[in-house]
Amino acid sequence: MNKKTIIRTFEKIALYMELLGENHFKVAAFRKAASVLELDTRSLSEMDDILSLKGIGKGTGAVITDLMENGTSEVLKELEDQVPKGLIPLLNIPGLGGKKIAKLREALNIDSVESLRKACEEKQVSTVPGFGKKTEENLLREIELLAERSGKTPIWQVEKVVNIVEAELELIKEVDKFQVAGSYRRREEESSDVDWIIVTEKPETVREKILSVLPIEKIIAAGDAKLSISLDTEKPIDADFRFVTEAQFATALHHFTGSAAHNVRMRQLAKSKKLKISEYGVEDEAGNVQTFKSEKEFFAHFDLPFIPPSIRKDGTEIERADEIANIVMPDQIRSDLHMHTTWSDGGYSIEEMVEACRAKGYSHMVITDHSHYLKVANGLTPERLLKQIEEIREVSAKYDDIEVFCGTEMDILPDGTLDFEDEILEQLDFVIASIHSSFNQPQEQIMERLHSACKNPLVHMIAHPTGRIIGQREGYNPDMDQLIKWASEYGKILELNASPYRLDLRTEYLIQAKEAGVNIAINTDAHATEQLDYMPIGVEYAQKAWLPAEMVINTWPLETFIKNVIRR
Repeated sequence: MNKKTIIRTFEKIALYMELLGENHFKVAAFRKAASVLELDTRSLSEMDDILSLKGIGKGTGAVITDLMENGTSEVLKELEDQVPKGLIPLLNIPGLGGKKIAKLREALNIDSVESLRKACEEKQVSTVPGFGKKTEENLLREIELLAERSGKTPIWQVEKVVNIVEAELELIKEVDKFQVAGSYRRREEESSDVDWIIVTEKPETVREKILSVLPIEKIIAAGDAKLSISLDTEKPIDADFRFVTEAQFATALHHFTGSAAHNVRMRQLAKSKKLKISEYGVEDEAGNVQTFKSEKEFFAHFDLPFIPPSIRKDGTEIERADEIANIVMPDQIRSDLHMHTTWSDGGYSIEEMVEACRAKGYSHMVITDHSHYLKVANGLTPERLLKQIEEIREVSAKYDDIEVFCGTEMDILPDGTLDFEDEILEQLDFVIASIHSSFNQPQEQIMERLHSACKNPLVHMIAHPTGRIIGQREGYNPDMDQLIKWASEYGKILELNASPYRLDLRTEYLIQAKEAGVNIAINTDAHATEQLDYMPIGVEYAQKAWLPAEMVINTWPLETFIKNVIRR
């Protein structure tokens, strides 16, 4: 349990109460408690008695106790049961929060995206106080965009499903091993379903246990070789479980990872050698089926290196196989250069984040809490930042196996100025500049803001350069051709934010950056120690652009990082 989990629970309780039209004071109590914890710079382990904090009352305290003792909140569970399921997707529509949805529900009996669409089309929404014609038009447009995305589930939602399912599979003793496959394994941004390959000698037992422990909306098919279900998760998604033997595992995993075009090209290659590939193995002309201990062994059978799932796309990866050795790999990462602590909106202290990075074997890291413009994230004032620098230096001095650098994620303000003066930035080792506000500005203004950051010699990196959230928002529409030119001209690093919510820069821009010779930093933007685990997702996504390791500054040794970045 960490502070961030408690804060998120309070915020979710407040939101669900709002959706149900609960008393304003009850809603405010949970929001206030969340704010109290957010503004407290201590992590949960550093608090002597969290229940005694001013702003934590009887109700909110009971939720904290429940979370710390059981890992879940009964209050939240009850609210989740009470909130009509059709209201939750409405929260994905930009411009709609709990209060507005409750208002629409009360006035027009809105209980789903479809009922809101109909009300907008019939011009009923604009009759509700606080909702004008412009709002009605915007809502209708956003609903249409939502419909376009409805067949796919963004990777950050799929990741949650994968974690839920795999936590249960780990507990089924008849499962010998398993691996997620399909588009999620290929690190596609969206998926229509999720696939698992499961090795077991007792498929019937495993099937029944899966059916008994997972949240299931419906059973599509249930056999001895395959189980297909629709999961009743935050966003329902179909899941297929394929039961195989140990000998079949490698070829089944390859087959069901795809892509279809990759598999076609591999079958063509096999045919040229008078062989046939299937999920069961590789068959020769005499009908003998050869199986493999691993995918690496399977590819070697065709004189190929292991082809990472992320680049199994259109078949051309087979012709480019000799380039694979240069692509960045997860085990080459030496550092994470963008993370947050309890000093702003993170869930853990500086020292706890350091310990988590040490556990990953990193040689260096940068603490980069938010700047003061981002008040909602408890951003640091110049005075607080200087105090934090002192603490970071003290913490770093305790360790001889990791270097902890002082940084900031500084806002680029709507008027194009930077959130800290140069005299403050000069005190830092590593400066990130990013946009968190006024996304709707014309592209020309957005570019003026980015140019302001790029031309400042004290700024090292532009974070999450487009501001997108996969499946939710497109971002602030920068001219990426121009930004990449500026990054090249001014020697700036562009970030590939590894959070599955972002994966920003997207593949096409990573390719452009690579061609322009612009260095990339793959960072987790972690707000909790467990989010440091996003790094492999980011690295595997970077592989889609065939990004070479030497262009990813996280792969650089500490000495090279200091020489080429810190002391440039």
